[in-house]
Amino acid sequence: MADTAEGAPRRRGRNETEEERADRMWQELIQRSAWPRLGVQILFGFLLTVVFTEKYDDLTDTDQTIYLVTVVLGACATGALIGPVSPAPPRLRRRVKPQAVRLASRLTLLGLVLLLATTTASLLLILRVATHDGFVPYLVAGVVGWYLLCWFVLPLWTRHRHTSR
Repeated sequence: MADTAEGAPRRRGRNETEEERADRMWQELIQRSAWPRLGVQILFGFLLTVVFTEKYDDLTDTDQTIYLVTVVLGACATGALIGPVSPAPPRLRRRVKPQAVRLASRLTLLGLVLLLATTTASLLLILRVATHDGFVPYLVAGVVGWYLLCWFVLPLWTRHRHTSR
């Protein structure tokens, strides 16, 4: 921040203190991460049930390995996406909200990357079991490309294009 003629710091963007900005960013982060949290919980819950079906025993060793990796990724994604909201009240009362927002934002991004990996592995497993065709890796790669475009590339491009320098 640059100083004004009077010596007071000049604010960029919104006219808010660091604490007000942290409050706003916290609320935005919680709202934006609600759907991914719900989605990963549903996906993880579904994954946990697969091992108890009769079809699981018929899976090849490779498919069982893909399943186990998918479950672990789902568990990690769930932890990363739920982590920022679970211990919020105690740490926010300790006047560390700006730092808590940064940490929560990083955990949310990590959670989205893990959700991408979980969804990719789930899709790979389902398509391998459903089709046994050689085009499965290409189809999965196309879907991953779509996710990357929608979740990361377009938001970053929009941010870059529409923010002032």
